[in-house]
Amino acid sequence: MAGPHDRDCRPEPERVHRPHGRPRREHRERRSTQNTPEKRFSRCIEDEPSITESPQRRERREKRASRDFPDRSPRHKPRSPERRRRNEPTSYTSSERSSNPLSFDSLAKLDAHNAKSSRHIQEQEQLLAPKEKDRGYERRRKEKVATGRVLKDKTRSPRKSQTGREKRRVVSGPLAEEGKVRKRGGYVTEESGKKRFGRKCWISVLVVVLLLVILIPVGVYASKKHGGGGGSAGSGGSSGDGPAPANENLKDINESDIPAAAKNTYLDPFTWYDTTDFNVTYTTETIGGLSVMGLNSKWDDKKQANVNVPSLDKPWLYGTMPIRGVNIGGWLSIEPFISPSLFKAYKPNQGIIDEYTLTKELGPQKAAKTLEKHYATFISEKDFQQIQEAGFDHVRIPYSYWAVTTYPGDPYVPKISWRYLLRAVEYCRKYGLRVKLDLHGLPGSQNGWNHSGRQGAIGWLNGTDGDLNAQRSLDIHTQLSTFFAQPRYKNVIAIYGLANEPKMIALPTSAVLDWESKAAAIVRKSGMQQYLAVGDGFLGLSKWKGQLSGIQNVMLDVHQYTIFNKNQINYPHQKKIEYACEGWTDQMKQSVNVATGFGPTICGEWSQADTDCALYLNNVNTGSRWEGSLPTGDPATSVTAPHCPPNSGTCSCDKANADPSSYSDDYKHWLMVYAEAQMASFEVGWGWFYWTWVTESATQWSWKAGMDAGILPKKTWQRDFNCTTNIPDFNDLPENY
Repeated sequence: MAGPHDRDCRPEPERVHRPHGRPRREHRERRSTQNTPEKRFSRCIEDEPSITESPQRRERREKRASRDFPDRSPRHKPRSPERRRRNEPTSYTSSERSSNPLSFDSLAKLDAHNAKSSRHIQEQEQLLAPKEKDRGYERRRKEKVATGRVLKDKTRSPRKSQTGREKRRVVSGPLAEEGKVRKRGGYVTEESGKKRFGRKCWISVLVVVLLLVILIPVGVYASKKHGGGGGSAGSGGSSGDGPAPANENLKDINESDIPAAAKNTYLDPFTWYDTTDFNVTYTTETIGGLSVMGLNSKWDDKKQANVNVPSLDKPWLYGTMPIRGVNIGGWLSIEPFISPSLFKAYKPNQGIIDEYTLTKELGPQKAAKTLEKHYATFISEKDFQQIQEAGFDHVRIPYSYWAVTTYPGDPYVPKISWRYLLRAVEYCRKYGLRVKLDLHGLPGSQNGWNHSGRQGAIGWLNGTDGDLNAQRSLDIHTQLSTFFAQPRYKNVIAIYGLANEPKMIALPTSAVLDWESKAAAIVRKSGMQQYLAVGDGFLGLSKWKGQLSGIQNVMLDVHQYTIFNKNQINYPHQKKIEYACEGWTDQMKQSVNVATGFGPTICGEWSQADTDCALYLNNVNTGSRWEGSLPTGDPATSVTAPHCPPNSGTCSCDKANADPSSYSDDYKHWLMVYAEAQMASFEVGWGWFYWTWVTESATQWSWKAGMDAGILPKKTWQRDFNCTTNIPDFNDLPENY
């Protein structure tokens, strides 16, 4: 017997014996009610006795049927009692075996049960609205999706997919209840099958079309205007700006040509973010242990940077012809104030302050993707073209030792920047620009500043691993000089730097000079005859007389800034120009004369910056000398009181960091004269390299931004001031803007 919870139990239609005295019409109405579809959905009631038709009732019904339908087919002939008994169930309860007519009490119970069932069916029908008109489409079930109040309406379709599964769809609850399904372009009513496209939909479509008509031509025009060939935007945009490169040259090679051992390494071109102008043919060839992967086999040294200088295949007369160069800072060696976007996402308590902590935080894979994207997008071929157009003839390219190799415990991204360094040299060649290579980061850090890779203690020639890191640095120079001794680099690489800014005021001078002598010997032994460059180590130019005298063709590289000296940053505007024209000029004259100084001297870094207010200039999450918010913990360097010029009012970085369009005409004039004074001073020596070509936001540190703002010359040689005439009067220019 079916239990009370068997919802699918459907009893056979019951044949009830009409008791004496009950009208026949009432009996027919009752029988009709019992055979309704609602009755078929009612539950089986376990405690209700089964009802069977009595033999007497069946016999009278059959006689009546034969009388009313005399022409009935023989197959409808009533069965004999014996046949009926054979077809009846063989197992009954005591109540089922009874053939007595129902009592009035039983009928009352049955009426009550049917009324209850009828009410239950009506309630179920209200919950199951709307009803299906076609019985061939029976709704199976509706399931609520918890978060979106969405019903999955699984229907039995007369057409099945090729796999034999019924098609399914997901519709929202309110739409399912209204018989509507949302599709592209409007709503479809299941009953009519017609779309109703509202007015708002048409308006939305028209707005989208108008935007496309306007934006697509503008985008195409901008793309053409700014040059297309490269795969990256360049010019110091925030890392990751713009679309990814197309890397069309990968179509010419087969990915299966890359050996399994090289897949997903820096030698696999299919993992490179940008393949523009790279030779993507796989090769295992190395020189000095450094891969040539990416290099093209042909080159041309006949290009001339401008009409004032010789082409690459002709000698440059150093000491007679001044170097007018620019740095590509913050590119292959990360510097926070140049690319602050790489550091802004982190909170101060995370301690992400340099390339070491940044790559450690990102992890090997994410760091590789992040930094290669920076390499590909921060500087592109267009930048070298613009550098040439601005009148430069030399480019100083800082890079770090992890372009060559890394050591246990290093989080740096290894070797990827090497490929971009080689491509940069080829771009310089293309535009007739000579190159000064500058190793900015050495193992252990040679100065403890963030642009060496790791801010903090000096671990080069100092500390537990000082000697180990010194030898590692020499090994790196062995590889580098062997590679760049190739004939293809004879003309384009003009100067080879050994170490950027070794902090000789904190290191033993003799140890640094001894290391530089060993490094110079390695480079010469490898076959490089280009000029070598060594940093002055902040000792002052006067301390270098007679040093490294046994090495031929070596330059002393000095970096001149007033803003990092708390005794000079507070000079009034007039005095800063005077100091450039007199102080730095006298120092250069003394240094380039071997009788009084070192000899060949260049200024490898300088800028027109008037303050040290640029974001992250003095390290990430630190203040400035200008505002007196630089507590370093060292009494010799801490600045806790404002150091803007005396009696100038409130010292604030707001205007110093403002957009140059807000500069007054007097201030723009001062910035131009200050820059021209420095250029004139450094050209008393062997020349200069401006720091730097481009930044993300620091205008007074970017030649490109300064040139666009009208505070730097359009051509490096076109100047109105050269320190030989009277300095303009800037006494009316407010010292705090």
